[in-house]
Amino acid sequence: MTSEYRHIPVLLPECMKYLKLSEGKTYVDATLGGAGHSLEAAKLIGSTGHLLGIDQDDVARAAASERLAALPDDIRPEVDVLAGNFGELDSLLVSAQIPSIDAILFDIGVSSVQIDTPSRGFSFKETGPLDMRMDPSNQTLTAAEIVNTYTAADLARVIRHYSDEKWASRIADFIVAAREEAPLTSSEQLVDVIKAAVPASARRAGGHPAKRTFQALRIEVNGELDVLKSGLESAVRWLAPGGRIAVISYHSLEDRIVKDFFREYSKGCTCPPDLPVCVCGNKPILKVVTRKPVLPSKEEIERNPRSRSAKLRVAERLDENA
Repeated sequence: MTSEYRHIPVLLPECMKYLKLSEGKTYVDATLGGAGHSLEAAKLIGSTGHLLGIDQDDVARAAASERLAALPDDIRPEVDVLAGNFGELDSLLVSAQIPSIDAILFDIGVSSVQIDTPSRGFSFKETGPLDMRMDPSNQTLTAAEIVNTYTAADLARVIRHYSDEKWASRIADFIVAAREEAPLTSSEQLVDVIKAAVPASARRAGGHPAKRTFQALRIEVNGELDVLKSGLESAVRWLAPGGRIAVISYHSLEDRIVKDFFREYSKGCTCPPDLPVCVCGNKPILKVVTRKPVLPSKEEIERNPRSRSAKLRVAERLDENA
């Protein structure tokens, strides 16, 4: 099973450059996947470094552990592969018994392997159950439950809010009408309903008509935006002064959260400018390293089309005592 795990790391050279990894550092891969980023990070932090990889997917952890274990002894760092979600970052890092970290990477969203596994139900291009859970062993809410039990208003809210889908209300109405005939249980059924809901002119204008709705359902099933916020907050708490946090996002909602988070944590004094001295005591915690997001090159997009929408943002932990 692990030999079948294939995932091309996105913005790999850029991530390694901005994370400023070096011998002996402690690096956390909060979205380990198949260890594409971690294999390169391991070579940089070396045998005196410490690498912690976090993933909620059993197959990903098995593949990553196998690949990291195959590194030569003289460059392989101390490795801990942890089962969990980066929303649980605090408890996971406590369990690893480390005082602080020097770099952390979040590669947000669903992996290529999850998309390409029909039984996971993430893909609108494959027939599979309407599942979309990233951690089936610990999650109960599925996409099938959402499309078969949410009201039309709630469905429209989810689809519109998490994907900016223009036809959200119409898609929601069509879903409710279809499930009155029979429950929607497969991705193929849902795709057919969405195609019927989206006018022909709109279907011809953009990409696959179901792409946005499937994205919205996946975010709702996994609570991805709330998890992202809590993961970022935890990461900042654990970063040592000078440590860096890098986030790769794939759609505007995620990128906006990261951008706003970095901006908020980089704010200094908020007192009115006419006050002679600062009374708010507010000090910046982060320094934004990438004023604009780093995008994949044309060559990378040609090699890996799924990198097209990727955006990388990086910030550095300041020394509050300086």
